[in-house]
Parts: sequence; structure tokens; C-alpha cells
Amino acid sequence: MKRKLKVFLAILACFTLIAPAAIVQGATTLTSNQTGNHDGYDYELWKDSGNTSMTLNNGGNFSCEWNNINNALFRKGKKFNETQTHQQLGNISIDYGCNYQPNGNSYLCVYGWTSDPLVEFYIVDSWGSWRPPGSSPKGTITVDGGTYDVYETTRTNQPSIKGNATFQQYWSVRTSKRTSGTISVSEHFKAWERMGMRLGKMYEVALTVEGWQSSGSANVYSNSINVGGSGGYQPDPDSDPDPYPTPDPNATRKECESMNISGQYAGDINNPFSGVALYANEDSVKFTQDFSSGNNSFSLRGCSNNDNMAEVDLKIGGEYKGTFYFGGSYPAVYTLDNVSHKTGNQEVELVVSADDGQWDAFIDYLDFTGGGSGGQVDPDPTPDDPVALKKECESMNISGPYAGNINNPFSGVALYANGDSVKFTQNFSSTNNSFSLRGCSNNNNLARVDLMIGGQHKGTFYYGDNNPAVYTIDNVSHQTGNQEVELIVTADDGQWDAFIDYLEIN
Repeated sequence: MKRKLKVFLAILACFTLIAPAAIVQGATTLTSNQTGNHDGYDYELWKDSGNTSMTLNNGGNFSCEWNNINNALFRKGKKFNETQTHQQLGNISIDYGCNYQPNGNSYLCVYGWTSDPLVEFYIVDSWGSWRPPGSSPKGTITVDGGTYDVYETTRTNQPSIKGNATFQQYWSVRTSKRTSGTISVSEHFKAWERMGMRLGKMYEVALTVEGWQSSGSANVYSNSINVGGSGGYQPDPDSDPDPYPTPDPNATRKECESMNISGQYAGDINNPFSGVALYANEDSVKFTQDFSSGNNSFSLRGCSNNDNMAEVDLKIGGEYKGTFYFGGSYPAVYTLDNVSHKTGNQEVELVVSADDGQWDAFIDYLDFTGGGSGGQVDPDPTPDDPVALKKECESMNISGPYAGNINNPFSGVALYANGDSVKFTQNFSSTNNSFSLRGCSNNNNLARVDLMIGGQHKGTFYYGDNNPAVYTIDNVSHQTGNQEVELIVTADDGQWDAFIDYLEIN
């Protein structure tokens, strides 16, 4: 679609990109193609023909006019350095206001790119004579109080930030126009990913006015981009994950970087936590533990480097005991309950054995606690935290086209298709809780169950096989008082079903 710009600075701390008054630059007017930085925001005017004018005002604000053009873009935003995903950067949102007067084909939108994979994206809040992109939607989402249709299109051998290339375009297009408000960019990203639309390392995000074979004008009188803060690696912009969750007082914790690291590529990392990266098969960490009990539960905190499922095997005394699965790039805790093993000195190893070149495993620490007796997997484990609230899934309100009760591999609920869910109302006195869901897939394909609180997505539980396990999302932020808690399937592709047992709230 034309050669498009670049706009962004890597940012790790929370901030709002509004330059101090002491360094506010005066207005500058452009009439031809130009990029640069003005008053703390990256900008671009691009056209392939015709008459254009862009005035750069303070902060992210600008005004523009166009006529007799084929294609023209006007934007102010920020550019990143293609080293971090949106989860790693944290929550991204834009507060904006615009007097938008198009005559013909035009968009008012958030626009940007990611690399690896190469993706061009649009979040369109208003448009001119034609509502883009003209194809059939994949689904609908609700963000910032509005409904958006979601689309995915393919561009073949077209200009991109990497030269001419074939790449995907992702679109969220509002069903009713607006020209001011908040655009929660990260919420669109997470909704796309739940629909199987992968994003890569962030290249840019910008508020953009685009025109196609049209004329018009726009005055962006407000444009403030917020990056970071509450969000980070937690999969919801309101969540503030504990960078170092408090250990269970009854657990023994082993930091992965303190273990013996082996393998061709394994090594220490300090992002997203101080830990170890396992890049290939046979990469591992190990230590020797003197076990007094022959049954323990093992909890590994870690994540994938992307949205592909990472798998880390647990071996004790050389015997395979289970697999930890991590389906996203935000850290979470995966628990294998009541694992049976020999007592005395045993080598404990965390090793990659199923690498296919599509993911890396990042691991933080391993907690293990004493369990009951009998079997490798406890059919109904006792809650680890005596103050935890435990909700059996079969006692919740079951809804959806196919959801129903099951009694194998546990008494619980099966979620078979998108829209299948269980829900209940909880009166929260605290704004932060950890949520642990016991469940499994019906096979060896990755099952995903989303956590919604008060209608907002708070994270996803992942299960990589048919052995029941507990997946924990730490320190989720939410509103107090009566809130609807929902466990729902939104990313079903017909290859798996999700079986869920109970939810614990700590």
C-alpha cells in the first residue's frame, strides 16, 4: 500500500508522551514528503502525488489538508526499535480529539507495523465515503465502549517497512464513527491474538489521517500516546504483575539462574525476568535435591518468547514426570500437582525436548511443595493456600452452544467451542488477586481459556496436553465489589477442547 513511515522510541517505563512546556517547539508547516521528530513525537507526511499541507503543532497535535491526491498520509506518533513485543512494552493507549472533514475516501485511525512477523495494522475510528477494508470480518470485539469488526487481509509483494514484501494486514474498524476519545491499542492487539492473528516486535504506533483519491482537512487538537505502566507482561492493561511473586511459605524455591545450566545455547537472561533461556533441544537446568517425601507439587514460572507454545519437561532421577506449558510471552506459573518420585538425593532437571524452531522457553524459578500420596496427578488436589477461594466449575453458570458437565478426567466442565463459558459473580474486597485454573486439553493440542472480569480480558490459561494441571496468572488488577468472573473460549480452531475443574482466587 505505499511506502509508509516510521514512528517510535523504545520505552520501558510508564510515561505519557507530552513534552514539557519549556521545550515546546513552534508550529512547522510541511508541504512535501518528510519525516522527523517534533516536540517529542515522530511525524511523517507522505504522498505519491497531489497537494498536501501538514502543520506540526505542540506535542502530538497536527493539522492537515489534501486535494488532488492519489494517496497521502499524515501522522504523529512514536517509533520503537523492533526488540520488544507489545506485552513487553506494556499497555499502549492513545487519547485523541480531531475535527475531521474528509471529502471522499479517507481514514482516521491508529496505524503501525510489527516485524517478525511483518504486520501492518489499522484501528479505524472514522472514515469518509468508504468503510475499509471491504472484506468479510473475522469477528467483532468490544473495546472502549464501542464495537469493532475485525479483519485480516494479505498484501502480496507490496511496499512495507522491509521493502517490497508479502505481509498481513490487521484491521479493527468501528461500527459507528467517532472522532475523539481513548483508543486502548493493547486491547485490540490482545483481541487479535486471541483470534489467531499474531503480532511481532513493535515498530511503530501513530495517530494517522489517510486519504485516497480524495480531498479534505483534519485538525488533530489532542493526541497523547501512553506506553507502559500497569500492563507490562501481564496480559491486561489494568494488571500489574508482581515482578517477583512471593513464595509459598511451605514451598522450596530454586532460582533457575542458580541451577547448573547446560546445552548448546542455554544461557542467563535479565528480561522479562532474571532467569534462563532454553533455546533448543537438550538445553536444560538441573540441581540435586534431597527429598524427604516421595510426592511433591512442582510450579515453574516462565513464558514463551512469542505466542507459540513453549514446552519444558520435568525430569526427576532421570525419569520424565510431566511438561510445563507456556502459551504467551507474559510470565505465568504452571503447576504439576502431586508428582511421585523417589526420596533421597535426586537430580531435578528442566529440559527442552520438543523444540521445532518456532519458540524459546524463558524460565524464572521452580517451587516445589509436599503433596499427598498415590498417583502422579492428584484427582482433586487440596488448595495450596488455606485462604484461597475455590470455585468448582460445574457449580458456575454454564453457557454457550456446546458447553456441558463432564466426569472424566475430573468432575468439571467441557468447553468445546468459541462462546462456551462458565461464569459467576464475586464480591471482591481487594483490587489484586491471583487466579489459578485447574484444567487440561482433550489431546496434545494447546487449549486456551480466557479470564474475563467485569467484561474485561485479564489473561489466558493454557493447557498443552490431557494431564490436568494448574495454570496461575499472578496479581491481576480489577475493580472491587460485585464483578462477573467468566472463563470463556474465544480462540477455538476445531483442534482441541478445554476441560476445566476449578478456579482458585488468592
